[in-house]
Amino acid sequence: MDDVYINILARIAAELPDLWLDEDYGQLEFTDTDDSYPVTFPCALIGAADTDWEELTGDAQRGRASVTVRLAVDCYHDSHYSSGTYEAVRQRHQLAARLHKALRHFKPAVNATAMVRTRQSESTRPGGIKVIDFTFAFRLSYRNN
Repeated sequence: MDDVYINILARIAAELPDLWLDEDYGQLEFTDTDDSYPVTFPCALIGAADTDWEELTGDAQRGRASVTVRLAVDCYHDSHYSSGTYEAVRQRHQLAARLHKALRHFKPAVNATAMVRTRQSESTRPGGIKVIDFTFAFRLSYRNN
């Protein structure tokens, strides 16, 4: 499963080189005692794959996996419509579309099917941070040799 994480990371780095990338280990879980996030925005954080495995014959397994990629952007620009600077909203949505395009139909490992988006949600964090969570699903096969 390590190759899945590394390959997704490498794919995003190649397609969106302006993003700060890392494994998701809670960097966006801001508390009142924190004075800043330990990331640079915009960033993409890749969560660990969640896989349900089934046993096959001949010491083989097949799994249904999903991975969440979190895109976090700062919203410091005054982007309300009457400000005339709402182009920042468009740029944030275009970045999200580029991330989706980079990962859609990407095969994260030799023994995997192509990734498909199964869920997308948006939330906000303190300090004007917007987070867009993409969940992608794919299948894996494994044979113990």
